[in-house]
Amino acid sequence: MAVADISGIRIPDSRLAREAGEFIRETESTLLFEHSTRVYLWGAMAGHRNGVKFDPELLFTAAMFHDVGLTAGFSTSKLRFEIDGANAARDFLRSHGVSEENIQKVWLAIALHTTPGIPAHLDPIGALTAEGVMMDLVGAGYNRFTEDERTAVEAAYPRGADFAEHLLQALYDGLEHRPEVTQGTGLADVMADKNPHFHRRNFCCLMRSSPWACEDCGSN
Repeated sequence: MAVADISGIRIPDSRLAREAGEFIRETESTLLFEHSTRVYLWGAMAGHRNGVKFDPELLFTAAMFHDVGLTAGFSTSKLRFEIDGANAARDFLRSHGVSEENIQKVWLAIALHTTPGIPAHLDPIGALTAEGVMMDLVGAGYNRFTEDERTAVEAAYPRGADFAEHLLQALYDGLEHRPEVTQGTGLADVMADKNPHFHRRNFCCLMRSSPWACEDCGSN
């Protein structure tokens, strides 16, 4: 993977980072690969801006692998795609002799990157991965990045005019065979948008129709 310096952020050029990038480039579509690269750049920029110390290799690996669970290699998986990606990153890092402590940081970063309210309280790898994801998907924190930073990232790894629709389709394509794992997450919105027969599970209904509720009714 080519070394790049983008608005002061350098993509890691270690053997581990190069092999992570090469693996993801070969495994994912260009859409997902470039999205993942932008996730690293946004996360690293946010870290530098806020004075957060982080390991660039670990952040880069988390960013690279965070969507790999959507790819064809997991077309029969019944796990959440985040877990598939986290497990794939764990296997990759173990094959490179990375410590279990650092592997766990990356695993959690990927496993929880779609879970609002939690990543910000994780190790910086988890916090910055989620921050990069949300910046690239929905523009969270958009104005905290300078215009020069946004322009530099866009020039190197363009989103394209139809990025949102293409990414939503990629999410759906990777989850269509396992819609049940999206229940209770924002990804259920994707399923409902793409599939008119998908029904979101309602937690209140689950509680009110549970065996406990029936038992309570019988005791009245």
